[in-house]
Amino acid sequence: MSQAMLEVKQAGPLALIQDAGRFGVSHLGVTQGGAADWIAFYWANWLLGNPLNSAALEIVMGGGLTLKAHGEITLALTGADLAATVDGQPLAPNASFTLRSGQQLVFQQPRHGLRAYLAFPGGLNAPEVLGSRACTAREQLGGLNEDGQPLKAGERLTWQGNDHSSRTLPDGVGPVMPTSGCRLPMVLGSQASSFSGRSLYQAFNTPWQVDNRADRMGVRLTGPVLSGTLTGIVSEGIPLGAVQVPPDGQPIVLMNDRQTIGGYPRLGALTPSACAALAQCLPGTEVWLMPVSASHAQADYRRQHAQWATA
Repeated sequence: MSQAMLEVKQAGPLALIQDAGRFGVSHLGVTQGGAADWIAFYWANWLLGNPLNSAALEIVMGGGLTLKAHGEITLALTGADLAATVDGQPLAPNASFTLRSGQQLVFQQPRHGLRAYLAFPGGLNAPEVLGSRACTAREQLGGLNEDGQPLKAGERLTWQGNDHSSRTLPDGVGPVMPTSGCRLPMVLGSQASSFSGRSLYQAFNTPWQVDNRADRMGVRLTGPVLSGTLTGIVSEGIPLGAVQVPPDGQPIVLMNDRQTIGGYPRLGALTPSACAALAQCLPGTEVWLMPVSASHAQADYRRQHAQWATA
């Protein structure tokens, strides 16, 4: 067990311990949680040779989060470029690096993307609650203190493994941050037919803007007003990426910390890869919804997982 640790010298706006999420408990009203950009999260663990589900830090926006090393540690950073520096020297994402005792890792403001993932040897130490270490603030589950809260100044991070040889991403492989105008594949649901023909045309042939009302629970999209014959339905289970349309006609994509049931009509659900991309979109980003078949979404999911086995 490593004796080194990282001290939180300054807390950013939102730095959460996350793993792949909490599954098999939605019947208890407990949501999935877990890394919002699961692709970047898995790559961070892959770089260190960790099990892909190992607990890591999800860092949103940066905002001055400062971590000081006490002892030498090899880490991996993927996902958004949050202008990270080590003792003032720029640090590129999607690579492993070594912090020496006394050095400070600082995250500043987003340059590209929204969420960065910082992986630790063997995964972060945190209590396991209902099979996961993932933080969900609303349910007060997970994290260092089992309360779902983000990191606070003065807290200390330790990890389960010792430093070992790290990996390098091959050319053309690894997480890619979305650009404005990106397409988000979506599988249509059974309630799609309840929307008017005009609304369905607009939904897939008009750009949407990511609204500033976006968090780990859901991302609101603004654009044409969608309408249909249903104004409400009997509440039912909600999958990751569900695209609900409330009475104002503006879709809400439900993300990792979503409620477990809901009663608004749904167009369908974004694919898991599309959810990862949307999680990296800053407010104001233009996105397009793109209908795909369930078989297409499944094939894409299998291809993504195959990369970690062959890279």
